[in-house]
Amino acid sequence: MFESLSDKIDRAFKLLKGQGKITEVNVAETIKEIRRALLDADVNYKVAKQFTDTVKEKAIGQNVLTTVSPGQLLTKITHDELSLLMGAEKTEIQLNGNPTIILMCGLQGSGKTTFSGKLANYLKNKRGKKPLLVACDIYRPAAIEQLRVLGEQLGVEVFSDADSKDALAIAKRAIAQARDNGNSVVIVDTAGRLAIDEEMMKEISALKKAIDPDEILFVVDAMTGQDAVNTAKAFNDQLNFDGVVLTKMDGDTRGGAALSIKSIVDKPIKFIGTGEKMDAMDVFHPQRMADRILGMGDVVTLVERAQEQFNEEEAKKLNRKIAKNQFDFTDFIGQLQQIKKMGNMKDLVSMIPGVGKALKDVEIKEDAFKGLEAMVSSMTPFERSHPESLNGSRRQRIAQGSGTTVSEVNKLIKQFDETRKMMKMMGDKNNRMKMMGQMKNMGFK
Repeated sequence: MFESLSDKIDRAFKLLKGQGKITEVNVAETIKEIRRALLDADVNYKVAKQFTDTVKEKAIGQNVLTTVSPGQLLTKITHDELSLLMGAEKTEIQLNGNPTIILMCGLQGSGKTTFSGKLANYLKNKRGKKPLLVACDIYRPAAIEQLRVLGEQLGVEVFSDADSKDALAIAKRAIAQARDNGNSVVIVDTAGRLAIDEEMMKEISALKKAIDPDEILFVVDAMTGQDAVNTAKAFNDQLNFDGVVLTKMDGDTRGGAALSIKSIVDKPIKFIGTGEKMDAMDVFHPQRMADRILGMGDVVTLVERAQEQFNEEEAKKLNRKIAKNQFDFTDFIGQLQQIKKMGNMKDLVSMIPGVGKALKDVEIKEDAFKGLEAMVSSMTPFERSHPESLNGSRRQRIAQGSGTTVSEVNKLIKQFDETRKMMKMMGDKNNRMKMMGQMKNMGFK
């Protein structure tokens, strides 16, 4: 996400030399490179120019403190302005209706139907709602079937009528059913087109008038760049929507849509899609996105994802085992599985400050843990709970059973032993105090 833009802006900051004050002369080349980086990322020209003019205006004449470099000071100003450009603060989805009616709109292929499923999953599992998905794409039978399959996977009700060609009637009947069945949210998936046309706009405008939605979300493929912004403007002129959803942000997107759309239509980005899985979506946080664009990581989102997988009772149980030095391979694999549930590996790594940039050219495979899991699965229950029993012949059998080598099994056991020692040390209060004392003596505060 934003890899190319991040690299170019980072190089631009390195052009700024000297100490003392930031002047028009010493900042000119850096500002020019930042503007070029934004335009290369498909940011709207007017938005890019206004942005860099504002950054330049705020930077010129600023005294550089002895503890920071001019580049660091300009990074701070750029970060604040990037955050403002994307909306400054996150904007919550409005769930005030009874039931709340959410109307989804956008072009065909933007990921509207998939996102409707993701939103239902999010509202059900994270907001405690009872959603109803409504299939109002009367032109594309595949969309109706897709929504039905998603609903089945997620345990969410779906209202559809494949025989009807009246989207308004379907939506009205669905809302009536939602009231009868106690659904707290109704998500109406509408028809898209390959391009904006008058018939499409008339239909969705009529649907808006008929069902009076509490929230209208415009879904757009972030990979379409500047076209995404133009489409958003056309839809907003007709519908006056409440928020934007940017899908496919995990792809090779240049970022232009995310950086331009708020300025052009003056509507907040509320969600981003970050993968194909039903939980691969995030609430959009402008400040966190600015952090990631400037290579500062996104620790807050990383911690939030970890907390979602955190089970307090399991953690207490694990701590007791660590204290008794009973941490075994079953616990080890359990921890790996929790990490996997947190999301795409490369995305997770990019959230750690400094690490994402250092590993940007390293291929991080999604099946990175597959070999480890295969080796642990090839162990007997006794071997998993008694790692010390893993002698040469057992290791040979595990390697054959998992399709790996004895060398790889040895490496896993060594890593496990080191992990267990570290956990035992960290679990002992006296050792923790000793380690902190050692760090202090080494100059760490």
